[in-house]
Amino acid sequence: MTDTRAFYDTIAEDYAVHFRDQLAHRPLERALLAAYAEQVGTSGLVADLGCGPGEITAHLDGLGLSVFGLDLSESMITVARRRYPTLRFERGSMRDLSLADGSLAGVVSWYSSIHTPVDELPALFAEFHRVLSPGGRLLLAFQTGDEPLHLDQPWGHPVSLDFHRRRPERMAELLTGAGFAVRSSTVRERVAEHGESAPQALLLAQKEG
Repeated sequence: MTDTRAFYDTIAEDYAVHFRDQLAHRPLERALLAAYAEQVGTSGLVADLGCGPGEITAHLDGLGLSVFGLDLSESMITVARRRYPTLRFERGSMRDLSLADGSLAGVVSWYSSIHTPVDELPALFAEFHRVLSPGGRLLLAFQTGDEPLHLDQPWGHPVSLDFHRRRPERMAELLTGAGFAVRSSTVRERVAEHGESAPQALLLAQKEG
């Protein structure tokens, strides 16, 4: 986590500019976010875990959800608060949430599990399960594949980090093992002109009980 925090603290401003309006060219993702919002409803709280500069948090807010963002990087939180001053953003680790059991109606992990080693994913998903109320919904987005992407010196900054790619069927197995029922698994091919290097996967799951 130390390396991940340092990486995003360093690149936060450039990252926010580069990925601004990331949903504008992704109609499938917008549709799945809308479906997720409809399933969650407006009666409970949703956490956007690993929120980065806050764009997905703001999009969910625009869909009518009561949502807040959390990120490990203080610099990312600073950017998010500046961009969306009316929304709630907090610094913290999604692996150890300071939230009561069953306190959330929804959890969104939008490309934020990609720095978690595979052997630590069961504990991460167990934490998501813990904070969700019975019937609560999880939306998980990630790149598909078997080999990690190593990003070195992005935008000229002296930092590097691995981005883990996953197989959707394996992620579904891990979610099931953590007590989730996978309701939807969507994979779309990469769009090279938008800078994507791998197919993208989105899983919708529900806490059973």
